[in-house]
Amino acid sequence: MRLVFMGTPDFAVPSLRSLQSAGAEIAAVVTQPDRPRRRQSSPPEPSPVKAEAERLGLPVLQPASARVPDLVDRLARLAPDTMVVVAFGQILPPEVLAIPPRWCINLHASILPKYRGAAPIARAILAGEKVTGCTTMKMDRGLDTGDILLQKECAIGLNETAGELTARLARLGAGLLAETLALHERGALEPRPQDRREATQAPPLTKRDGRIDWSAPAAEIANRVLACNPWPLAHACLNGRPVQILRAEVSFEPLKEGKARPAPGRVIRAEGERIVARCQGDSRLALLELRFPGGRAMSARDALNGRLIRPGDTFTAGPDD
Repeated sequence: MRLVFMGTPDFAVPSLRSLQSAGAEIAAVVTQPDRPRRRQSSPPEPSPVKAEAERLGLPVLQPASARVPDLVDRLARLAPDTMVVVAFGQILPPEVLAIPPRWCINLHASILPKYRGAAPIARAILAGEKVTGCTTMKMDRGLDTGDILLQKECAIGLNETAGELTARLARLGAGLLAETLALHERGALEPRPQDRREATQAPPLTKRDGRIDWSAPAAEIANRVLACNPWPLAHACLNGRPVQILRAEVSFEPLKEGKARPAPGRVIRAEGERIVARCQGDSRLALLELRFPGGRAMSARDALNGRLIRPGDTFTAGPDD
């Protein structure tokens, strides 16, 4: 089966490797143009998929948009049987979807129809889901609305960040995609429609999603910290100074407190390896890893040894942006 592979970020790299290792005939790899990857002022860099495609000796196309007529013409000339899309980063127009006679197949990092959209992994963690997974689907004109081909579930790990879960789902998805294409080549796939009543959306995160509201339950804040790592990172202020919370978990340890309940965000324990802050009601959050402006990520112990946090300090919400 002759393929065109479309993808851009690290998440798509294991899928490209898997298809190449399985002996797939990959006519071309389509990815986003070179752009600054670290900050706007840095020089343009190739996408992870482009770097991997060049390492594998595969031809690369980098259109400015999936809608440019030149791309449609070039893809048509390649005459792929199937096109495979893994986190390409653009909606494909009908002209592109119509090119392969044996479908455009997409790998999506959720159990569809839940979490359609750009940020399914982070949104699942943010919502407190315990299980997620990957889906392969036959693409249509909608956003992740196509018929389901195969699915595979996995548990979300305790205290697993979005970055860690993304890497794990990339590997799981690569195997699922290879299985999907093997069945497709034998004509053994049976697409099934998604249940629209079960659909949920997963829009991209914004910096505001990382803003911590200390009056929320500790479990909700812990999910926010995990979902926003590695971006946009959960943030707050401590005594008027911005701070990023990189890792945190709900604290269940008993604490001796006076009759007056501390305000949300108040540090009620700061000793040893534990920084514990009050949240909604009796819930408490243990801060495990933090970063102050201009500094490196540090453990709670290092923050305490540096006298950066003391009992009685109060965290407040970070800036809106």
